[in-house]
Amino acid sequence: MMKIVEVWVKKLAILVATILFATSITFFVIRLMPGDPVDTMAMSLITNEGLDYNQAYEKAKALLNYDPDKSFGEQYMSYLKDLSKLELGESMSSKQPVIKVIAGALPWTLFILTISVTIAFVLGVLIGMYIAWNRNTLIDPIVSVYASISGSLPDYIVGLLLVVLFSTKLRWFPSRGAYSSQVTPGFNFLFIKDVLYHSFLPMLTYVITGLGSWALFMKGSAVSVLSEDYIMAARARGLSEKRIRKTYVGRNAILPLITSLAISFGALFGGSPLIENLFAYPGVGFYLNRAIAARDYSLMQGMFLMITIAVVLANLAADFCNILLDPRIKDKA
Repeated sequence: MMKIVEVWVKKLAILVATILFATSITFFVIRLMPGDPVDTMAMSLITNEGLDYNQAYEKAKALLNYDPDKSFGEQYMSYLKDLSKLELGESMSSKQPVIKVIAGALPWTLFILTISVTIAFVLGVLIGMYIAWNRNTLIDPIVSVYASISGSLPDYIVGLLLVVLFSTKLRWFPSRGAYSSQVTPGFNFLFIKDVLYHSFLPMLTYVITGLGSWALFMKGSAVSVLSEDYIMAARARGLSEKRIRKTYVGRNAILPLITSLAISFGALFGGSPLIENLFAYPGVGFYLNRAIAARDYSLMQGMFLMITIAVVLANLAADFCNILLDPRIKDKA
């Protein structure tokens, strides 16, 4: 028991170190990007108010409460000090606390990712199990071709095609937003229905791009299990094909996929900016795109920190699933 505790303490220490390292790299990278928030706002003031550059620059510094002349080291130490107190600062562009923006955006990202990843995983497992059990049927090459095509297409390209087809041409689904302005937000049927209606295309994008991979993954895992000696022993004992398929093949073949599920969730969380920006869906990725456009350092740091934590926790969940599902790993730990 003590050994298991030590292992998890080490894992948590690595988790914290990884987050700190990734956050530090992000801090310096975003400041090395061309342009800065003061210069970006100054250009806007020159266009909108007709100020000269020096006037616009000084006014932008005052409005943003940010001094670009401070060294990276000073800014970094100030950031770490705030982070140690769990303070993420205030968004330069919206003047709202970054933690408030994250709290408003995170549920939307978790909502579409949780549902779409679950649907893609379940359907992929069922299809993969079917084609592994019924090899040399027509569905096998169809799924393989589909997986090759969907896996090679970027998810934002698939999303764009769905918008063109279902929003522009057929006008079946909205292309932007999380819900209509006509409905009242809250736990009521009309709002939930409208949220599901608006989230259909973003979730369909994730399902289309992930389904084929899960099907092939499950097929390969199931085919590998079917060649094991205990499957032949089960058939020799006279067990029904249905029981062998469900109890022996299905349960053992799905184990490698469970850990991959956690990792894929983290990967999709990190890739959410492209999809959420395409559909103007108010999740973490959407606000990250807005922050990048405005060079809003505070909001960028907060959103990147949120994505880093999600990816790291997903990998930690994968480790936990490995230990939970495979007793041999638990014994080694």
